[in-house]
Amino acid sequence: MFSIEKNIVHQTLPLQPILDFIIHILKMALQAGIVGLPNVGKSTLFNAVSNSAKAQASNYRFCTIEPNTGLVNVPDPRLNKLEELVKPNRTVPTQIEIVDIAGLVRGASKGEGLGNKFLANIREVDAIIQVIRCFEDDNILRDEGPINPIGDKEIIETELQLKDLESVDKKLQRSEKMAKIGDAKLKSEYEVLQRCKYHLEQGKNIVSLGLTKDEKTAIADLFLLTDKPVLYVANVDEASMHTGNKFSDALIEAVKNEGNEVIIMTNAVEAQIAEFEDADDKQMFMDEYKMTEPALDRLIHSTYKLLNLSTYFTAGVTEVRAWTIQHGWKAPQAASVIHTDFEKGFIKAEVIAYNDFIQYGSEAACRDNGKLRIEGKEYLVQDGDIMHFRFNV
Repeated sequence: MFSIEKNIVHQTLPLQPILDFIIHILKMALQAGIVGLPNVGKSTLFNAVSNSAKAQASNYRFCTIEPNTGLVNVPDPRLNKLEELVKPNRTVPTQIEIVDIAGLVRGASKGEGLGNKFLANIREVDAIIQVIRCFEDDNILRDEGPINPIGDKEIIETELQLKDLESVDKKLQRSEKMAKIGDAKLKSEYEVLQRCKYHLEQGKNIVSLGLTKDEKTAIADLFLLTDKPVLYVANVDEASMHTGNKFSDALIEAVKNEGNEVIIMTNAVEAQIAEFEDADDKQMFMDEYKMTEPALDRLIHSTYKLLNLSTYFTAGVTEVRAWTIQHGWKAPQAASVIHTDFEKGFIKAEVIAYNDFIQYGSEAACRDNGKLRIEGKEYLVQDGDIMHFRFNV
């Protein structure tokens, strides 16, 4: 038996490329997809947030055909503060995966435009960032007439609902005969499908139906499009980037009862900010627009929250690193994102709360002041925890 700290895992364990690959795959487990009508600023937004891929942005329908994918660093001031205190050899932020999906048009559920291809791409993501055009510009094409954020939102939702209705209907037809046999589980599944069908026929999203965890097993294999959490981006003109405008106000009013967040931003300006590599140049550009931070930072944090993700840290001389986990994971699950052996042979976790680490300035000082806790397999990892794992190989 021996203990190993997460921050020195790369020095201790062999097969570095394999470990990096495992970590990369684990980080890619959840995706957020950028969707919207054509020419609303989806690809411009993707270009702004993505630090590993650049999507083509042009003024014509279906510019984006194949979905573009990018890994996006999650800004976290806590990571910077830990770096200042520990002074590691390297600092590694956590990431989320963003997918830029082709523009949807009215009739997509029946195959219009890219139709089924578009909807299949949405089916693969875990959350939706819906970009809504909230600016007027005669030079940027628009098929739907005058700017109408509520109408645009309804077009997208209707197409997703119609596709979900098709999926539910197909499974209902398969399940009806089986339910008549008398199996209680099949009858329960059939009843859930009937509720989903009625809900969709009323023009409502499945996510608002309030299905329990057990009830959701009846539709789990369908990967329903309207059962995904949604974040709205109101893409406004430069003059409205701080205040919003009548279009973004209308969108906020329309979604207030959904419990969904609306981020107001000017995608073109955010894309320009993202192009600066020098921090001073970036700050100077932001000062011109009287910005305290890029709106992208708020968007990334909101997307991270939308995906139900949390962060814990490892902090040592070798590296300070942020790690992504699902909210509510226990210590052994959290350990697995470093290496599967950490979960299999988990013994205990040494945990320091972030605020305690900042107050005392080091692991040693936290230990001396009784702020380092020993936690077992049932410990629920808290966002911001600084952790070391001990395990048996």
